[in-house]
Amino acid sequence: MELRQVRYFLALAEECHFGRAAARLHVAQPALSQQIRHLERELGTALFHRSTRHVELTEAGRHLTGYARTLVTEAERARVHMAELAAGRAGRVAVGFIGTATYDVLPRVARTVRAELPRITLELRGELLTPQLVDGLLTGAYDLAVLRPGAAAEGLSVTPLRSEPLVAVLPSHHPLAGRNEIPLDSLAGEPFVIHPSQTRSTMYDHVLSACARAGFQPPSLVEVGETATLAVLVAAGHGVALVPRSVQSLRLDGVTYVPLTENEPVDLVLCRREDRDSPALLQVAAVIERCAHA
Repeated sequence: MELRQVRYFLALAEECHFGRAAARLHVAQPALSQQIRHLERELGTALFHRSTRHVELTEAGRHLTGYARTLVTEAERARVHMAELAAGRAGRVAVGFIGTATYDVLPRVARTVRAELPRITLELRGELLTPQLVDGLLTGAYDLAVLRPGAAAEGLSVTPLRSEPLVAVLPSHHPLAGRNEIPLDSLAGEPFVIHPSQTRSTMYDHVLSACARAGFQPPSLVEVGETATLAVLVAAGHGVALVPRSVQSLRLDGVTYVPLTENEPVDLVLCRREDRDSPALLQVAAVIERCAHA
């Protein structure tokens, strides 16, 4: 049973007149009659009572009408969905975010996709470390990943998103918390709360390299995996920290963010597998690029 035959059947069932049904379908009446006969032979039953004056559905024809309408409706839904997939307006895209991009880029992306691409289903994961994100891209767990550069892998495409300075995270009662900006060496001698060591987080290297350029090494380090936990430990007085400026969107009682007099930038990039380029993925990638610059 072909979809064309189903459409012909429905037109005749609704018009109950071969001439009007053929005109509605923009086909010759003999072609319509032939297709209806083929459908009846295929189904093994008459679908219409025909006379010289009128056409009406048989009992089998009445039963087929419901199925036929469902088939045509589902076919149209499939056609529209395929068109949306082809245009990148529908689909499913999984995106992972480095911890320090979780608080500003992730919510912007979620809001923008929901408003502009409501038929795309997003799977969002935040507070991840760069190695987790790279592994997730390679295994297919993530289609896109927002991370810090430095952990490139073969087969990944990298798009720069932005560069932003490091800022100091201080307990609100810290003597320097009221300053408009501070030199980094003013934190020499302070214990540092920091993201995990090199094999797990690129921020570890960024922070210690910045301290070295300022002429000191923190006397002690408290390593934590999540940016939110880092801020909580600073608020509790376990030390100070350096984070990208965008982390200031994470508001927490007991914490003050203070700019540095030095410019210590860290970069953010968008990664995907070179062999992954579905229209929906590319649409979401474009949204991420916009949101990262907002």
